[in-house]
Amino acid sequence: QVQLVESGGGLVQAGGSLTVSCTASGDIFRINAMGWYRQAPGKQRELVATVTNEGNTNYADSVKGRFTISRDNAKNTVYLQMNSLEPEDTDVYYCQAILSRATYSTSRYFQYWGQGTQVTVSS
Repeated sequence: QVQLVESGGGLVQAGGSLTVSCTASGDIFRINAMGWYRQAPGKQRELVATVTNEGNTNYADSVKGRFTISRDNAKNTVYLQMNSLEPEDTDVYYCQAILSRATYSTSRYFQYWGQGTQVTVSS
C-alpha cells in the first residue's frame, strides 16, 4: 500500500505565508510526479501546482508568482510554499502522487491522494 500524509495547514491572515508538505511512503518504486490540488465545498478539485521527478513545474494562473512547489526526491516529499495569501486561497489542499509500485510492473502508474489539509486565510 501507499500513503500520502500532509501537514502544515492552518489559519493565517491575508498577506501572510504558509507551507504545506506531503510525504509519500509504502510500496513505492518511483514517483513520477507530485502535486497539490485544492477544493472548496461544492466545487470541483482544481490544480494548484505540480512538479515532475525532473523538477519541471506547472502552476495554476491564480497562484503564479505567489506559490512555489518543490520536491525532495530522497524523502518522497513535496512542499508548497504559499506567500501573499488571499482569502480566496481558503480551501482544503490535497496532495497527489503519480507513481509506480515495487510489487507491480514498473510501467504501470498509480494515482494516490492525501487526506487533505485545511488552509484558511482570514481577511
